[in-house]
Amino acid sequence: MNTRLLVDTVTRHIALTTEEEKFFAGCFLPRNVRPNELLEKPGEPTQFFMFVNTGALMTYYTDADGHDHVMQFAMPGWWTGDLSSIMKGTESLFSTRALAESEVLLITHSSLDQLLEKYPRFERFYRILFQNSLITQQGRILQNLSAPAEERYLNFTKKYPTLEQFVPQKYIASYLGITPEFLSKIRRKLMER
Repeated sequence: MNTRLLVDTVTRHIALTTEEEKFFAGCFLPRNVRPNELLEKPGEPTQFFMFVNTGALMTYYTDADGHDHVMQFAMPGWWTGDLSSIMKGTESLFSTRALAESEVLLITHSSLDQLLEKYPRFERFYRILFQNSLITQQGRILQNLSAPAEERYLNFTKKYPTLEQFVPQKYIASYLGITPEFLSKIRRKLMER
């Protein structure tokens, strides 16, 4: 199991001793997933908080009409999972699937609790992680409420420069809050410039 990216992600925010690094890495279970394989399903409690080591994941909500609403794309170095379900032990509202061959590192709620109890400095890392996540979500909501679709698309391509190569257009459109047809029009318009 390669945990270098995981450890590097943490050490950008807190310093670790060799012992802490080893214990932290040992809290995770590696899992290789194939494209379209589900890691999280609605109606079932989410078992793991997921760190993307390689590949890409997509977390989405499926409404009563069967339409998927993309909440997040997770690239290498990113975290995903239904945090509410993990922490409260409730049924998840979301699905998380692999978009490409991926390796994820999984941590259970109990392993996370053990880590935080044994090494309280990790509290700081997870606080920063969750703060940054909230800031990102608020920015995305504000952008979806106020920015024109073309601007949202251009921001998407900056944030995820390689994702369009292997993600169906309908998921990108869902993430942007537009229809696939309108996304096609935006792309055409930008190519004509």
